[in-house]
Amino acid sequence: MKQRFDIRNKPILVFSFILLLKSAVAWFVVFSDGPTWSMLLTEIPFFIVVFGLIEWMASKRKFLYYMIANLFITLIYFAVLMYYKYYGVIVTYHALEQAGKVTQVGESTYSLLDPYYLFIFVDIVVFMCYMFRPKYIATWKERGINRHMNRPALFGIISISFALCMFNIWPNHASMNENKKAESMGLLSYEVYTIFADSTEDEEIIDSKDISQSSVNELKGITEPESPLYWEADKGKNLIIVQMESFQNFLIGLTIDGQEITPNMNKLVKNEYYFDNFYSNAGQGTTSDAEFVVNTSLYVPHHEAATSSKYMDKALPSLPKLMQANGYQTATFHTNSVEFWNRVALYKAIGFDKYYDQSFYGDDDHIAFGSSDEVLFAKTVPELAKLDAQADPFYAMVISMSAHHPYRLPESKFKIKLPERYEGTLVGDYIQAQNYADYAMGQFLDGLKSNGLWDDSVIAFYGDHQGLPLYSLSGDEKDLMKEMVGREYGYTDMFNIPFVVHAPGAVQPAVFSQTGGHIDILPTVANLLGISVKDQLHFGEDLLNQHTNLLPIRHFLPSGSFVNDTSMYLTGVSYEDGTNYNLIDNSITKGGSTEAQFNAVDRLLNMSNSYILQLPDLAKDEAKDK
Repeated sequence: MKQRFDIRNKPILVFSFILLLKSAVAWFVVFSDGPTWSMLLTEIPFFIVVFGLIEWMASKRKFLYYMIANLFITLIYFAVLMYYKYYGVIVTYHALEQAGKVTQVGESTYSLLDPYYLFIFVDIVVFMCYMFRPKYIATWKERGINRHMNRPALFGIISISFALCMFNIWPNHASMNENKKAESMGLLSYEVYTIFADSTEDEEIIDSKDISQSSVNELKGITEPESPLYWEADKGKNLIIVQMESFQNFLIGLTIDGQEITPNMNKLVKNEYYFDNFYSNAGQGTTSDAEFVVNTSLYVPHHEAATSSKYMDKALPSLPKLMQANGYQTATFHTNSVEFWNRVALYKAIGFDKYYDQSFYGDDDHIAFGSSDEVLFAKTVPELAKLDAQADPFYAMVISMSAHHPYRLPESKFKIKLPERYEGTLVGDYIQAQNYADYAMGQFLDGLKSNGLWDDSVIAFYGDHQGLPLYSLSGDEKDLMKEMVGREYGYTDMFNIPFVVHAPGAVQPAVFSQTGGHIDILPTVANLLGISVKDQLHFGEDLLNQHTNLLPIRHFLPSGSFVNDTSMYLTGVSYEDGTNYNLIDNSITKGGSTEAQFNAVDRLLNMSNSYILQLPDLAKDEAKDK
């Protein structure tokens, strides 16, 4: 008697259909066009290859192997969803190196989770229930789940599916834009491709003799003046650098229902040097990567956070070492544990004399990952006063943290009342957190002034990275941003952070609107203090003496993206089909960049990597000094 067709006899069809639904969820979130017909040609062949191999090789426990494959692929889709929501790019295996951080930033991670993401796990729960009820497994066996498919037909199906995967991969492997590459290849094929591509394609290492300050300046199109303006304007003064958590430039001057959101920062920008066209260079290590870039004037690595990379094994030239060579004491202050983001290695590599972390501040008045900004500043000012009382000047870096994603402040810290439409939104929480951070900053400024540090120090303030990623905002939240910004909130707004410098010996106030970034802070403050950087390679420039710039944005945007004097360029498949966004109003503009700049950015990043990889190992350098 001919066996009647039963879908349960064909687990390859059942599980392929289930995974197709999950891939549709991922495509809906990640790609602007959402699920398309092309998704069928990119995702399904991968499913067939995986399940076809199970059919070919498994004679027993086939259901279990299907379940394991289903779970593994589901976890990949889930990782794609969660990573994209914050970083705006497709996750790859490189992110596994940071998996341990997920539990340490649990609240921040969970806040990215939309409830419907959990839909992709429903089938696994259902199947698990079946697996614990043996009579149902027996029914599947009776219906033929462990029977082998026709071998010639199966071989043909696997071969055709594998060929389709290769057809999807190879024509698109040269694309610069990782998101477009993943869309063209298929999410799963892209994940596999990155593993093999990284193992077979080595980045060119530029010989150290071809890496010099003149070659960096030539690529950026700048010439260093023989007699720079503001040179030694604050010679011998202390240097204090304040890194503000998630602080974006649109907050400056912002009012909601007549309430100033950042009154203390507003006063600073009116009375000091204010750089309003300034952009983040942080990588996936966010706060710690901003520390790295500011203190080294080097770019973060391509696939990882600088602070967790092999960079930490190198004898890095840095701002602390430069200051020490000029008679300064150095210290850094942060209420989190020094172990987080491998800061213990970072501070050793860049050469701070001393660090203050959670062991100093305790865990009182806990917000985010440690004591509040109020505690940070209250305990830091006396330590700065002690340093100031000594004969030598000091360099101190102070890192705030209370306004950390997802911006969940206790209500006791609320200083303003927001309109009802902001309640329960990421935007509203962000505004409350930054208003509180500004309040605490005001206490810090008062403390500096009352202890005589204000007039005796160059003090730089800047945001460490974006606080409201476009990818994390709902439609209603984007409407709130449009209301505050006065137009559609876009890429240029997201990466735009303030940079404010208090320089007592220079004529102030002034607004500087040339393009700048984290990478430029080191040479800028060094100029004010009269400390030469001619013998220290730096990829930034002195913003007080330069009026053109080229800033690679290596993370959060497709590879090859950058900011120039007028536009932010986002890579397409190649340079030609990329998009330029006007820095003034985020509008799409034609002719805002050149291919020469695109190539220069790639060269600059490669030079930075090559330079660091050829530095002596830190251990050998320390042994030589002894």
